[in-house]
Amino acid sequence: MAVLDQLTSQQAIDLENKYGAHNYHPLPVVLSRGEGVYVWDVEGKKYYDFLSAYSAVNQGHCHPKIVGAMVHQAQTLTLTSRAFYNDMLGKYEKFACEFFGFDKLLPMNTGAEAVETALKICRKWAYEVKGIENKEAEIIVCKNNFHGRTTTIISFSNDPVARKHFGPFTDGFIKIDYDNLNELESALKNNPNVAGFLVEPIQGEAGVYVPSEGYLTKAKALCEKYNVLFIADEVQTGIARTGKILAVDHENVKPDILILGKALSGGAYPVSAVLANDDIMNVIKPGNHGSTFGGNPVAAAVAIAALEVVRDENLAENADNLGKLFRSELNKYIETTNLVSLVRGKGLLNAIVINDDEESETAWNICLALRDNGLLAKPTHGNIIRFAPPLVMNEEQLLDCVSIIVKTLKQFEA
Repeated sequence: MAVLDQLTSQQAIDLENKYGAHNYHPLPVVLSRGEGVYVWDVEGKKYYDFLSAYSAVNQGHCHPKIVGAMVHQAQTLTLTSRAFYNDMLGKYEKFACEFFGFDKLLPMNTGAEAVETALKICRKWAYEVKGIENKEAEIIVCKNNFHGRTTTIISFSNDPVARKHFGPFTDGFIKIDYDNLNELESALKNNPNVAGFLVEPIQGEAGVYVPSEGYLTKAKALCEKYNVLFIADEVQTGIARTGKILAVDHENVKPDILILGKALSGGAYPVSAVLANDDIMNVIKPGNHGSTFGGNPVAAAVAIAALEVVRDENLAENADNLGKLFRSELNKYIETTNLVSLVRGKGLLNAIVINDDEESETAWNICLALRDNGLLAKPTHGNIIRFAPPLVMNEEQLLDCVSIIVKTLKQFEA
């Protein structure tokens, strides 16, 4: 089969199953084109994208400004490594630092890399600034977190699928319940070796679990009280997804370390970053950390364009307005049924909880039916379906999607 031959959906699936590692369980749909809020499969069927590549495509598929910046830079200079300066990285660092309000940015490629980077910065700060004894620093994390799947990150995961047969694991982490300030204070008060608290402002992979009002504000205050760095993983929740530029902005919290990825490129290219002020970031010296592709010219050009789109198209405001409408409309349906127990979220990061146990296939089957009805979504944790469309969606499109979702759910009512 020639590389450029048009594949059927089944042929594409068969190729992946034969030649690719089986580390994902995709919904059986094979996409070949995207534009704005829509994607098309290889047979030409059109769908609403209600996952946005796990919130990477906030600016919509193939946004012309982002693609234009990528193509222009790719035709000019793609990669120098950090052995030399390039004329795009400094522009990007300045733009992003001013955009998010930090002194410095450390560029990486993927979300997991950015989390690893933040952990290293936190530990180095602990030894060189806070004064913790070498190799004694600990970082507090939350149960049911999702920060990636590197060996260090799965060391503090409690997902058995992510962990089984991948040990031995990395020490230095304290796991507490999410949205539990008493546990957080107890962990801080009783351990002078705590260097940082790593938290998702909303736990996305756990099922779009939104913490109690004031949780982030009080958690940040506790970190300040005990001289511990508050590290916000906004890889999924950042870049306007929840109705603010950052999810921590809902409580006016300024992280000590900010982790970004996904929509930092609008889904066009792997771009991630860690931001912090000088008193923290200056612990990093030449040779301490790096990446051949981190900060490459294409990534820099793409990220600037992606952030400009968020700003110029008021995507945070749009996400806030449409998210309220989405939850309001879904709640009208939920009042009439026992199939769905609740809808939760902020902005256009939402989830419904199916009234079934995690081991059932109901949510998966609902997603198959949604696909058949022209909308793509994916379950998480068995009985939860996450809904996260591109933020360029308009009200008419959103209401059309709500009608598709409600019509589909009614097919599964007893």
